[in-house]
Amino acid sequence: MQQAAGPVMAREDGEVVGVDVTVKAKLGPLRGKLVRPVDRGWLRKLPDGRFTTRL
Repeated sequence: MQQAAGPVMAREDGEVVGVDVTVKAKLGPLRGKLVRPVDRGWLRKLPDGRFTTRL
């Protein structure tokens, strides 16, 4: 997230970490893992579904 130029979708984040983003079943758990840092205040989820750092 910090290396991205702006807010990213879970799909884009999955491509960077090596998740097979062509399979929708692989994106669900990744989105769940991105929501945890949002709940802790480390990331921010925008209304359109993209994630960004809080800074």
